[in-house]
Amino acid sequence: RTSTGVRGVKLAKGDKVISMSILRSGEAESTEERDAYLRYANARRRGENGNGEAAQENGIELSPERLAELAEGEQFILSVANDGYGKRTSAYEYRLTGRGGRGIGNLDLSRAGGRESGVVAAFPVAPGDQIMLVTDGGKLIRSPVEDIRIAGRTTRGVMLFRIDESERIVSVAHLPEEDDEDENGETAAPPTGAAEAPPETS
Repeated sequence: RTSTGVRGVKLAKGDKVISMSILRSGEAESTEERDAYLRYANARRRGENGNGEAAQENGIELSPERLAELAEGEQFILSVANDGYGKRTSAYEYRLTGRGGRGIGNLDLSRAGGRESGVVAAFPVAPGDQIMLVTDGGKLIRSPVEDIRIAGRTTRGVMLFRIDESERIVSVAHLPEEDDEDENGETAAPPTGAAEAPPETS
């Protein structure tokens, strides 16, 4: 109870942990299978090789059944930089790394037009979700996740929120898709910590 725990990730100077999420994504049986699926998925999004077995350059061939299994278990990570850029990336692009490692690159911050840039949020999202971005200048934008391009792990992404030179994104809220009960017009449960109304008295 009083221990400091163990090191989860080895941070470089100037880095800090900004968030943590639990992924329930499926897992490929090997690096070759993961890479084969990612190549197939990228080609499918470009409108290429959308049907049949996926024969890959390295000889790995995935059956339609295995492709469907991997697609069903696929999750996407939304990453947002404080200069307004962001992207969605397949969770399969992030290899499992042992505790205490340095991790892997996630967002290219090197082409920020000379502006100081950093990651403000990263978390898993579903296609029907929405996000809300807030700047330190008091501006806000709400966008559907489906409008955000799926891009590779080391890319910069696309402009999500066009902000002034002096502004920065300071907060990103995740708005999950409403469940079936909410969509049917039933009253949703109050958010955690919300006060309940006192009972009526006669």
